[in-house]
Amino acid sequence: MRAITTLALALGLTLAVTSVQARDWATIKQSGTIVAGSEGAFPPFNYFQGSKLSGYEIEVMEAIGKKLGLKVEWRALAFDALIASVRQDRFDVAIASHGITEERQKSVDFTNPHYCSGGQIFAKADGPLKVADLKGKTVGVQLATSYADSVKKIGALKEVKTYPKDTDALQALIGNRIDAWVTDRFVGKSALEKNAAAGLKAGEMVFVERIAMIHKKGNAELDAQLNKALAEIKADGTLKAISQKYFQEDISCPN
Repeated sequence: MRAITTLALALGLTLAVTSVQARDWATIKQSGTIVAGSEGAFPPFNYFQGSKLSGYEIEVMEAIGKKLGLKVEWRALAFDALIASVRQDRFDVAIASHGITEERQKSVDFTNPHYCSGGQIFAKADGPLKVADLKGKTVGVQLATSYADSVKKIGALKEVKTYPKDTDALQALIGNRIDAWVTDRFVGKSALEKNAAAGLKAGEMVFVERIAMIHKKGNAELDAQLNKALAEIKADGTLKAISQKYFQEDISCPN
């Protein structure tokens, strides 16, 4: 039932966002509102609690908005639509666990990272938990993610299955439809805690990455303001406090 509600909300929000145009910093500041996109299906980073977007990244963006003196107006779309939507001027910024990659930098600009993480293997206790053990196996990942790109580079896999949502890949692993799942290490950690009876285990890291907000290319003043606010919430301990709330550790990147 929650998935249906989330989908309906996402569709509604997607329709509502089509009238929003890309704006420079002066226009955003004058409006008093910054329009931010996220996915809403990547717990604990961004997810729906009823009709409300919640999670680590949602609170980080709200804290940034507060530093900027702006109200955050949220929009929710499927992860694989977010970069295209930024390019199409549908909102000012998106915060949805986009790892910084050269390929993505061709399409959008990244702010400084708000956390560091990486892709990690998760499997049943008797499943493949090392990168070398993935050969000949079926691995599940979320569509259009850096996890999907990295897994495909491993080679000699039986199959790489992609799913619209990361939670779909998790359910495929629990249901024995795939041998392993590669996802963000903190997402996997949360999934293990919430699905203790499934007998899942954490395996090797596949890669390490820096995760940041994205916005339209060339919007330098907005980029500077977002980075300034991010630095301020890191300096005053807000970023660490939000991190401790969701992960019981500081997941921000080293300076």
